[in-house]
Amino acid sequence: MKEGSGPRRHEQHGGSAEAHSPPSLRARQVAVIGSGGVELDSEVAKLAEEVGRLLAEAGVTVVCGGLTGVMEAACRGASEAGGVAIGIVPGGEVSDANPYCTHVVATGIGHARNLAVVSSGEVVIAVGGEWGTLSEIGLARALGRPVVALRSWTLRGRGQMEDAPGVLPAESPRDAVDLALESLHA
Repeated sequence: MKEGSGPRRHEQHGGSAEAHSPPSLRARQVAVIGSGGVELDSEVAKLAEEVGRLLAEAGVTVVCGGLTGVMEAACRGASEAGGVAIGIVPGGEVSDANPYCTHVVATGIGHARNLAVVSSGEVVIAVGGEWGTLSEIGLARALGRPVVALRSWTLRGRGQMEDAPGVLPAESPRDAVDLALESLHA
């Protein structure tokens, strides 16, 4: 063996020659979607707040549209539990976000921000919802994201879409979060 042609440094310490990815320090993210028009004292908002709290307690970052209603309730639950709540707002001002967002992304792209919301979550939980929520469910499924529906849209299709594949019904906030966490670890 020629001088200097001995084992390489990683081989000297018993290491592998293959590259290893360092473990990610990034928290898992779940998008919570639903109507901005519900009052914070409504039953739907209370469900969303509990979802946000349970996600935060599980160490999961909540991502939402950052405005009022379900979005504000989920952020309130997450932030009051010491968690992270990211609001992706449709307008161009960070100040558009509800006060419970711990981080805000001001997009200036209107409803197109729905795509940013669902693509930022590894799983999506829909709580209640109106037309914007339905569009987010469709976008999430087109991206291959699982969707958990808590008192949200029920969907029927034809052929391969008959049973709304990838949309999982939930009966309670705990059920919704458990389904989301299972999907994260699948």
